[in-house]
Amino acid sequence: MTSDPRIPRSDAQSPARKADLRKQLLTARRAIDSATRAAWDHAIGTQVVDWWRATQPAALGVYWPLRDEPDLHPAYAELARLGARLLLPVVVAKDAALEFAEWRIGEPMVKDAMGVAVPADLRLQAAYPPALLVPCLGYSPQGYRLGYGGGFYDRTLARAPRPQTLGIAYQCLQVRFDSDGHDVALDRIVTESA
Repeated sequence: MTSDPRIPRSDAQSPARKADLRKQLLTARRAIDSATRAAWDHAIGTQVVDWWRATQPAALGVYWPLRDEPDLHPAYAELARLGARLLLPVVVAKDAALEFAEWRIGEPMVKDAMGVAVPADLRLQAAYPPALLVPCLGYSPQGYRLGYGGGFYDRTLARAPRPQTLGIAYQCLQVRFDSDGHDVALDRIVTESA
């Protein structure tokens, strides 16, 4: 746990309380200055590359950063250089699990209906990636993720076979909250410090 006064301590259980917690976490994340954010992103990216070198999954689901999420593009470039096969999530329907499209660094991108960057030449994959980076707005000490409330990652992780998951977050956004019945704990949370 952190002592950062900007980060709420919550036992968020109701949807309204979780919505308030999301707003507070977004505000706290937005308040991180750019130099600190760049240093933290570098530290997170280094850990992700080290993890990939040790595990070398056949494919890795990554994410395009939204709303001040950790930007791991330099790490993605290093992973591609090392031979990693990178996939980006694609929203195919509002109440469906994510699908994944093959992605090559530098290829043309477009925004989908949700405003998320996807490859212009969308090459959806039949199989899910065996490993997945999952951006977290916040996370609990038990490894549960707080996202934006759309449920896309929850539905994705409920599908079989379940990929190995690395939650990506800033350490200062750890917060206590109760998990809902549909929440799936992540295998590991990667922050700038751990």
